[in-house]
Amino acid sequence: MTEQHAHKTSSTRQPVPVPSGEEHINGASYMRNASGDLRPTELVKPQDKLQDQTVREIIGYALALSAEVSRFKEHTFEDISAFEAILAGQYNATVGGKKGNKTLMSYDGLFKVQVQVADLIDFGPELQVAKSLVDECLIEWAADARPEIRDIVTRAFNTDKAGKINRAEIFMLLRLEIEDERWQRAMQAIKDAIRVVGSKTYVRCYQRPALDAGWEAIQIDLAKA
Repeated sequence: MTEQHAHKTSSTRQPVPVPSGEEHINGASYMRNASGDLRPTELVKPQDKLQDQTVREIIGYALALSAEVSRFKEHTFEDISAFEAILAGQYNATVGGKKGNKTLMSYDGLFKVQVQVADLIDFGPELQVAKSLVDECLIEWAADARPEIRDIVTRAFNTDKAGKINRAEIFMLLRLEIEDERWQRAMQAIKDAIRVVGSKTYVRCYQRPALDAGWEAIQIDLAKA
């Protein structure tokens, strides 16, 4: 047993069972490749077998961790809801802010849990009107238009790889202070185009070593851990 494998097996978290890459047919062992073809296991290169085993082992732990995070999120909302119910029932008080945002703090001020509700937005057909007006402005301004403004406009109305409008760049346009009347109408068209199509609730946990220290996010995102 390798040191790495020994470390994994000593963990209290058990991996989710992942099917083996081998298939047994009439007493013979086969492995199916990415094209869907069955190959006798003995003809599969050792490095391909090792890679297959490594991936399946990692996926088993990843699935277990994903399920644990899902349970954590569910229990967190249940705990917060229970706290709010007690608060409302016994003390006729609530914790919350705009759109359901709220912050719960430990008594010593070293830990906090934030619940944030973010709107999910899309853009209506008014956005095309805005683009036409902005294009008119850029054509007329020609060489007088600052390169950075042209760059922001180009990025704003270009779609990303998923075919979605670049929302951050669109909102950056709204922050530009340009007095041209057509530009102002374009910005109003963008505002009119905004549609709130739903919302998503996030829970973020923080800690700090002392009251005068900055808050540190407790990372649950694998990419930031």
